[in-house]
Amino acid sequence: MALGLEDKKAIVAEVQEAADGALSAVVADSRGVTVAAMTALRKEAREAGVWMKVVRNTLARRAVEGTEYECLTESLVGPTLIAFSKEHPGAAARIFKNFAKENEDFEVKTGAFGGDVVSVDMLATLPTYDEAIAKLMSVMKEASAGKLVRTLAALREQKEQDAA
Repeated sequence: MALGLEDKKAIVAEVQEAADGALSAVVADSRGVTVAAMTALRKEAREAGVWMKVVRNTLARRAVEGTEYECLTESLVGPTLIAFSKEHPGAAARIFKNFAKENEDFEVKTGAFGGDVVSVDMLATLPTYDEAIAKLMSVMKEASAGKLVRTLAALREQKEQDAA
């Protein structure tokens, strides 16, 4: 089905809007993946706060022009599925990476974060907000426990010196 100029402008505007509020982006090739599998992928992406769409390369290039995702222009070749993570930078990469394990026809091309092309594996391993808070809290707990132990040891030494 041929797209008219207004339809193309609407698609470009939609992709630009998604790119503006996104934390990261991932590009993939979904040739050969069944419709049922793609429907499941879309559902999982929606639940994780990931915007994704199959977009013509010329329209995608035009949409990312002037955004921090302009670095993806070279990877916009062949059938393109582009996803923007809205809530967590690693969400789209994690979903695509897991989906690629189950569907051998699905090829994850590249990712972008902070205006640079990055490894999809690196994006996928970023901790979620809750995981990062938990790690920070454990580090703070360890540090405070260590300080308490040192303080008690110093008090014991002081009492031993006073007793001697």
